[in-house]
Amino acid sequence: MASLTISPENQKKVKALGFLANKGTDNFSGRIITVNGKITAAQNKCISEAAELFGNGTVTFTSRLTVECPGIPYDKIEDFRAYLAKEGLQTGGTGSKVRPVVSCKGTTCQYGLIDTFDLSEKIHEKFFNGYSNVKLPHKFKIGVGGCPNNCMKPSLNDLGIVGQKIPNYDSELCNGCRVCGVENICAVHAAKVTDGILTIDEEICNNCGRCVGACHFDAIPDGQVGYKVYIGGRWGKLVNHGIPLNKIFTSEEEVMDIIEKTILFFREQGETGERLSQTIERIGFENVESQLLSKDLLERKEEIINADLHLVGGATC
Repeated sequence: MASLTISPENQKKVKALGFLANKGTDNFSGRIITVNGKITAAQNKCISEAAELFGNGTVTFTSRLTVECPGIPYDKIEDFRAYLAKEGLQTGGTGSKVRPVVSCKGTTCQYGLIDTFDLSEKIHEKFFNGYSNVKLPHKFKIGVGGCPNNCMKPSLNDLGIVGQKIPNYDSELCNGCRVCGVENICAVHAAKVTDGILTIDEEICNNCGRCVGACHFDAIPDGQVGYKVYIGGRWGKLVNHGIPLNKIFTSEEEVMDIIEKTILFFREQGETGERLSQTIERIGFENVESQLLSKDLLERKEEIINADLHLVGGATC
Protein backbone atom coordinates (compact mmCIF):
# COMPACT_ATOMS: atom_id res chain seq x y z
CA MET A 1 0.00 0.00 0.00
CA ALA A 2 1.38 3.40 -0.96
CA SER A 3 2.07 6.03 1.68
CA LEU A 4 -0.62 8.68 2.07
CA THR A 5 0.83 12.16 1.65
CA ILE A 6 -2.07 14.23 0.29
CA SER A 7 -3.54 16.39 3.04
CA PRO A 8 -7.28 16.23 3.84
CA GLU A 9 -7.56 19.85 2.73
CA ASN A 10 -6.09 19.08 -0.70
CA GLN A 11 -8.25 15.97 -1.02
CA LYS A 12 -11.31 18.10 -0.32
CA LYS A 13 -10.17 20.71 -2.85
CA VAL A 14 -9.81 18.23 -5.71
CA LYS A 15 -12.96 16.35 -4.73
CA ALA A 16 -14.85 19.54 -5.52
CA LEU A 17 -13.35 19.28 -9.02
CA GLY A 18 -14.57 15.69 -9.37
CA PHE A 19 -11.48 13.76 -8.21
CA LEU A 20 -12.15 11.05 -5.65
CA ALA A 21 -9.33 9.51 -3.63
CA ASN A 22 -8.46 5.91 -4.49
CA LYS A 23 -8.54 4.10 -1.15
CA GLY A 24 -5.13 3.47 0.38
CA THR A 25 -3.19 5.41 -2.28
CA ASP A 26 -2.26 8.96 -3.26
CA ASN A 27 -4.08 8.51 -6.58
CA PHE A 28 -7.51 9.73 -7.63
CA SER A 29 -10.37 8.80 -9.95
CA GLY A 30 -11.32 11.66 -12.24
CA ARG A 31 -15.08 11.86 -12.73
CA ILE A 32 -15.99 13.06 -16.23
CA ILE A 33 -19.40 14.58 -16.90
CA THR A 34 -21.16 13.17 -19.97
CA VAL A 35 -24.03 15.75 -19.83
CA ASN A 36 -26.75 13.17 -20.50
CA GLY A 37 -24.94 9.87 -20.83
CA LYS A 38 -23.99 10.49 -24.45
CA ILE A 39 -20.53 11.31 -25.78
CA THR A 40 -19.05 11.53 -29.25
CA ALA A 41 -16.56 9.06 -30.68
CA ALA A 42 -13.90 11.79 -30.49
CA GLN A 43 -14.66 12.36 -26.81
CA ASN A 44 -14.57 8.64 -26.17
CA LYS A 45 -11.12 8.49 -27.79
CA CYS A 46 -9.95 11.47 -25.75
CA ILE A 47 -11.05 9.82 -22.49
CA SER A 48 -9.22 6.61 -23.40
CA GLU A 49 -6.05 8.51 -24.22
CA ALA A 50 -6.26 10.51 -20.98
CA ALA A 51 -6.69 7.29 -19.00
CA GLU A 52 -3.49 5.90 -20.52
CA LEU A 53 -1.50 9.13 -20.24
CA PHE A 54 -2.44 10.14 -16.70
CA GLY A 55 -4.25 7.21 -15.07
CA ASN A 56 -3.87 3.46 -14.86
CA GLY A 57 -5.23 2.82 -18.35
CA THR A 58 -8.74 1.77 -17.34
CA VAL A 59 -12.10 3.53 -17.64
CA THR A 60 -15.09 2.85 -15.39
CA PHE A 61 -18.73 3.90 -15.66
CA THR A 62 -20.87 5.13 -12.78
CA SER A 63 -24.53 4.45 -12.11
CA ARG A 64 -25.26 8.09 -12.99
CA LEU A 65 -23.76 7.83 -16.48
CA THR A 66 -20.54 9.63 -15.70
CA VAL A 67 -17.14 8.19 -16.58
CA GLU A 68 -14.22 7.73 -14.19
CA CYS A 69 -10.52 7.29 -14.90
CA PRO A 70 -8.78 5.81 -11.82
CA GLY A 71 -5.14 5.96 -10.82
CA ILE A 72 -4.44 9.64 -11.51
CA PRO A 73 -1.60 11.07 -9.37
CA TYR A 74 -2.39 14.29 -7.51
CA ASP A 75 0.19 16.28 -9.49
CA LYS A 76 -1.32 15.14 -12.81
CA ILE A 77 -4.88 16.26 -12.10
CA GLU A 78 -4.61 19.62 -13.89
CA ASP A 79 -2.90 17.98 -16.89
CA PHE A 80 -5.73 15.45 -17.03
CA ARG A 81 -8.37 18.20 -16.97
CA ALA A 82 -6.58 20.20 -19.66
CA TYR A 83 -6.35 17.15 -21.92
CA LEU A 84 -10.09 16.48 -21.62
CA ALA A 85 -10.93 20.13 -22.29
CA LYS A 86 -9.64 19.70 -25.87
CA GLU A 87 -12.88 17.80 -26.61
CA GLY A 88 -15.14 19.96 -24.45
CA LEU A 89 -15.17 17.54 -21.51
CA GLN A 90 -15.19 18.58 -17.88
CA THR A 91 -14.83 16.88 -14.52
CA GLY A 92 -17.06 17.35 -11.46
CA GLY A 93 -20.34 15.98 -10.18
CA THR A 94 -19.78 15.98 -6.42
CA GLY A 95 -21.04 18.03 -3.48
CA SER A 96 -24.32 19.29 -2.01
CA LYS A 97 -25.70 20.71 -5.21
CA VAL A 98 -27.41 19.66 -8.44
CA ARG A 99 -25.75 16.47 -9.65
CA PRO A 100 -25.30 15.19 -13.23
CA VAL A 101 -28.56 14.33 -14.98
CA VAL A 102 -29.36 10.69 -15.80
CA SER A 103 -31.29 9.96 -18.99
CA CYS A 104 -32.57 6.88 -20.76
CA LYS A 105 -32.11 6.72 -24.52
CA GLY A 106 -35.54 8.21 -25.27
CA THR A 107 -36.83 8.17 -28.80
CA THR A 108 -34.21 5.75 -30.14
CA CYS A 109 -36.13 3.16 -28.06
CA GLN A 110 -39.32 1.73 -29.53
CA TYR A 111 -41.22 2.79 -26.40
CA GLY A 112 -39.72 6.28 -26.07
CA LEU A 113 -42.30 9.06 -25.90
CA ILE A 114 -40.06 12.11 -25.40
CA ASP A 115 -36.59 13.14 -26.56
CA THR A 116 -34.83 12.50 -23.26
CA PHE A 117 -31.37 13.38 -24.60
CA ASP A 118 -32.54 16.81 -25.70
CA LEU A 119 -34.47 17.53 -22.50
CA SER A 120 -31.72 16.29 -20.20
CA GLU A 121 -29.15 18.41 -22.04
CA LYS A 122 -31.31 21.48 -21.42
CA ILE A 123 -31.63 20.50 -17.76
CA HIS A 124 -27.86 20.02 -17.57
CA GLU A 125 -27.17 23.48 -19.00
CA LYS A 126 -29.71 25.32 -16.88
CA PHE A 127 -29.35 23.53 -13.56
CA PHE A 128 -26.10 21.53 -13.40
CA ASN A 129 -24.12 24.36 -14.98
CA GLY A 130 -26.37 27.29 -14.14
CA TYR A 131 -26.76 26.33 -10.49
CA SER A 132 -23.21 25.02 -10.02
CA ASN A 133 -22.45 27.61 -7.33
CA VAL A 134 -25.76 27.23 -5.49
CA LYS A 135 -25.31 25.28 -2.26
CA LEU A 136 -28.15 22.96 -1.27
CA PRO A 137 -28.89 21.04 1.93
CA HIS A 138 -27.63 17.85 0.24
CA LYS A 139 -27.13 16.41 -3.23
CA PHE A 140 -30.00 16.83 -5.70
CA LYS A 141 -30.37 14.17 -8.38
CA ILE A 142 -32.49 14.43 -11.52
CA GLY A 143 -33.54 11.55 -13.78
CA VAL A 144 -35.32 11.69 -17.15
CA GLY A 145 -37.15 8.60 -18.43
CA GLY A 146 -38.76 8.35 -21.84
CA CYS A 147 -41.76 6.20 -20.90
CA PRO A 148 -43.48 4.43 -17.98
CA ASN A 149 -41.15 1.43 -18.36
CA ASN A 150 -38.99 3.44 -15.93
CA CYS A 151 -35.72 1.87 -17.11
CA MET A 152 -33.54 4.45 -15.36
CA LYS A 153 -35.80 4.60 -12.27
CA PRO A 154 -36.92 8.25 -12.28
CA SER A 155 -38.90 7.85 -9.04
CA LEU A 156 -35.69 7.03 -7.14
CA ASN A 157 -34.26 10.48 -7.90
CA ASP A 158 -34.87 13.66 -5.92
CA LEU A 159 -36.78 14.73 -9.01
CA GLY A 160 -37.77 12.31 -11.75
CA ILE A 161 -39.47 12.95 -15.09
CA VAL A 162 -41.36 10.28 -17.02
CA GLY A 163 -42.52 10.75 -20.62
CA GLN A 164 -46.25 10.30 -21.19
CA LYS A 165 -48.66 10.02 -24.10
CA ILE A 166 -52.20 10.67 -22.92
CA PRO A 167 -54.58 8.89 -25.33
CA ASN A 168 -57.14 11.06 -27.12
CA TYR A 169 -60.05 8.62 -27.03
CA ASP A 170 -63.25 9.36 -28.96
CA SER A 171 -65.87 6.96 -27.62
CA GLU A 172 -68.24 7.93 -30.47
CA LEU A 173 -65.95 6.04 -32.88
CA CYS A 174 -65.84 2.87 -30.78
CA ASN A 175 -67.59 -0.12 -32.38
CA GLY A 176 -67.29 -2.36 -29.33
CA CYS A 177 -65.37 -4.99 -31.29
CA ARG A 178 -65.43 -8.50 -29.86
CA VAL A 179 -61.66 -8.56 -30.29
CA CYS A 180 -60.49 -5.07 -29.38
CA GLY A 181 -57.04 -4.03 -30.57
CA VAL A 182 -56.77 -1.45 -27.80
CA GLU A 183 -57.74 -3.87 -25.04
CA ASN A 184 -55.31 -6.46 -26.36
CA ILE A 185 -52.33 -4.12 -26.45
CA CYS A 186 -52.92 -2.50 -23.05
CA ALA A 187 -50.20 -3.96 -20.81
CA VAL A 188 -51.71 -2.64 -17.56
CA HIS A 189 -55.31 -3.69 -18.39
CA ALA A 190 -56.67 -0.16 -18.11
CA ALA A 191 -58.61 -0.54 -21.39
CA LYS A 192 -61.59 -2.89 -21.43
CA VAL A 193 -64.66 -3.39 -23.60
CA THR A 194 -67.68 -3.47 -21.30
CA ASP A 195 -71.29 -3.59 -22.51
CA GLY A 196 -70.19 -2.97 -26.09
CA ILE A 197 -68.05 0.10 -25.44
CA LEU A 198 -64.36 0.60 -24.71
CA THR A 199 -63.54 2.29 -21.43
CA ILE A 200 -60.12 3.42 -20.20
CA ASP A 201 -59.65 3.53 -16.44
CA GLU A 202 -57.61 6.69 -15.83
CA GLU A 203 -56.66 5.47 -12.36
CA ILE A 204 -54.88 2.48 -13.91
CA CYS A 205 -53.68 3.95 -17.24
CA ASN A 206 -50.00 4.91 -17.10
CA ASN A 207 -50.07 6.83 -20.41
CA CYS A 208 -47.59 4.54 -22.12
CA GLY A 209 -49.09 5.44 -25.52
CA ARG A 210 -49.17 1.91 -26.89
CA CYS A 211 -52.92 2.13 -27.52
CA VAL A 212 -52.52 5.11 -29.86
CA GLY A 213 -53.35 3.93 -33.37
CA ALA A 214 -54.35 0.45 -32.17
CA CYS A 215 -58.08 0.91 -32.83
CA HIS A 216 -59.18 -0.27 -36.29
CA PHE A 217 -61.79 2.51 -36.35
CA ASP A 218 -59.42 5.30 -35.24
CA ALA A 219 -61.06 5.84 -31.87
CA ILE A 220 -57.59 6.67 -30.51
CA PRO A 221 -55.82 8.31 -33.46
CA ASP A 222 -53.27 10.25 -31.40
CA GLY A 223 -52.30 11.35 -27.93
CA GLN A 224 -51.08 14.36 -25.96
CA VAL A 225 -47.38 14.26 -25.09
CA GLY A 226 -46.84 14.94 -21.41
CA TYR A 227 -44.42 14.73 -18.50
CA LYS A 228 -45.10 13.09 -15.15
CA VAL A 229 -42.93 14.49 -12.35
CA TYR A 230 -41.94 12.66 -9.16
CA ILE A 231 -40.36 14.40 -6.18
CA GLY A 232 -38.56 13.08 -3.13
CA GLY A 233 -37.13 9.82 -4.40
CA ARG A 234 -33.81 8.48 -3.15
CA TRP A 235 -31.66 5.37 -3.32
CA GLY A 236 -28.89 4.35 -0.95
CA LYS A 237 -28.71 3.69 2.77
CA LEU A 238 -32.29 4.92 3.06
CA VAL A 239 -34.71 4.21 0.20
CA ASN A 240 -37.72 6.33 -0.65
CA HIS A 241 -39.97 6.20 -3.70
CA GLY A 242 -40.78 9.61 -5.12
CA ILE A 243 -44.36 10.87 -5.06
CA PRO A 244 -45.91 12.02 -8.37
CA LEU A 245 -47.29 15.53 -8.54
CA ASN A 246 -51.03 15.53 -9.21
CA LYS A 247 -50.64 17.10 -12.62
CA ILE A 248 -49.35 15.88 -15.96
CA PHE A 249 -47.34 18.71 -17.50
CA THR A 250 -47.72 19.22 -21.24
CA SER A 251 -44.77 21.45 -22.14
CA GLU A 252 -41.02 21.52 -21.55
CA GLU A 253 -41.37 25.05 -20.19
CA GLU A 254 -43.61 23.78 -17.40
CA VAL A 255 -41.14 21.00 -16.62
CA MET A 256 -38.18 23.38 -16.46
CA ASP A 257 -40.17 25.66 -14.15
CA ILE A 258 -41.12 22.82 -11.81
CA ILE A 259 -37.49 21.68 -11.61
CA GLU A 260 -36.35 25.19 -10.77
CA LYS A 261 -39.08 25.67 -8.18
CA THR A 262 -38.20 22.35 -6.55
CA ILE A 263 -34.51 23.31 -6.30
CA LEU A 264 -35.44 26.73 -4.87
CA PHE A 265 -37.84 25.13 -2.40
CA PHE A 266 -35.17 22.65 -1.27
CA ARG A 267 -32.56 25.38 -0.84
CA GLU A 268 -34.89 27.62 1.16
CA GLN A 269 -36.77 25.12 3.31
CA GLY A 270 -34.49 22.09 3.48
CA GLU A 271 -32.34 21.73 6.59
CA THR A 272 -28.61 21.31 6.04
CA GLY A 273 -27.78 17.62 5.77
CA GLU A 274 -31.22 16.30 4.80
CA ARG A 275 -32.33 14.97 1.43
CA LEU A 276 -35.39 16.34 -0.34
CA SER A 277 -37.41 13.29 0.73
CA GLN A 278 -36.81 14.21 4.37
CA THR A 279 -37.78 17.83 3.75
CA ILE A 280 -41.04 16.70 2.13
CA GLU A 281 -41.77 14.30 4.99
CA ARG A 282 -41.14 17.05 7.55
CA ILE A 283 -43.22 19.73 5.81
CA GLY A 284 -45.89 17.53 4.21
CA PHE A 285 -46.41 16.60 0.56
CA GLU A 286 -49.60 18.64 0.09
CA ASN A 287 -47.88 21.76 1.40
CA VAL A 288 -44.86 21.18 -0.86
CA GLU A 289 -46.99 20.48 -3.93
CA SER A 290 -49.01 23.63 -3.33
CA GLN A 291 -45.83 25.69 -3.29
CA LEU A 292 -44.45 24.02 -6.41
CA LEU A 293 -47.62 24.66 -8.39
CA SER A 294 -47.69 28.35 -7.46
CA LYS A 295 -45.47 31.17 -8.78
CA ASP A 296 -44.12 32.39 -5.44
CA LEU A 297 -40.81 30.49 -5.45
CA LEU A 298 -39.83 31.77 -8.89
CA GLU A 299 -40.85 35.29 -7.98
CA ARG A 300 -38.46 35.10 -4.99
CA LYS A 301 -35.67 33.36 -6.93
CA GLU A 302 -32.95 35.96 -6.38
CA GLU A 303 -33.78 36.25 -2.69
CA ILE A 304 -33.55 32.48 -2.21
CA ILE A 305 -30.32 32.05 -4.22
CA ASN A 306 -28.57 34.94 -2.46
CA ALA A 307 -29.53 33.85 1.06
CA ASP A 308 -26.71 32.71 3.38
CA LEU A 309 -27.77 29.07 3.66
CA HIS A 310 -26.02 25.69 3.96
CA LEU A 311 -22.57 27.16 4.53
CA VAL A 312 -21.37 24.40 6.85
CA GLY A 313 -22.25 21.15 5.11
CA GLY A 314 -23.01 18.05 7.13
CA ALA A 315 -24.83 15.54 4.92
CA THR A 316 -26.26 12.83 7.15
CA CYS A 317 -26.14 10.01 4.58
